[in-house]
Amino acid sequence: MQNYSDKELLSLFRNTHQRNYAFNLIVRKYQERLYWHLRKMVIVHDDTDDLLQETFIKAWKGLADFREESQLYTWLYRIATNEALSFLKNKRKKYLLPIVDVEKELSSNLEDDSYFDGDELQKRLQKAILKLPEKQRLVFNMRYFDEIKYEDMAKILDTSVGALKASYHHAAKKIETLLKNN
Repeated sequence: MQNYSDKELLSLFRNTHQRNYAFNLIVRKYQERLYWHLRKMVIVHDDTDDLLQETFIKAWKGLADFREESQLYTWLYRIATNEALSFLKNKRKKYLLPIVDVEKELSSNLEDDSYFDGDELQKRLQKAILKLPEKQRLVFNMRYFDEIKYEDMAKILDTSVGALKASYHHAAKKIETLLKNN
């Protein structure tokens, strides 16, 4: 498979005869990165797969109107992030759980997850990350694991670079403290 740039993929997509092929290439290019972005937020493999599918359904529906004011991956990450945040919000509402209980459930799912193949240190790190407030967890994951630049994160999350740097700093300090104390 040829590695197409986003500009080439979008050009292919705009050709109605190439639309399905182009979208398939977009999915193949970004599905793994988006999967792991979602997985770090919702932990459960099956939930992640569902959210990834929803992300690409929304992308398919909106791609014809994509104005290229941001990079394609930034746009896709924003859709995926919104899907994950909505999922977690609905989960809290559905079970009438405070955020602490949702974190406990996610942590428990991490213990029981047959797809998780990390060592004990990675498990401790993931549990510490789950104790962060939702926004800090999201920012930490995007910066630490996905290595997304603050400027791109600002576009994805619709916030300022300064706020993101502060969130990341606070998250890193909390994680450090949690790992030292546990």
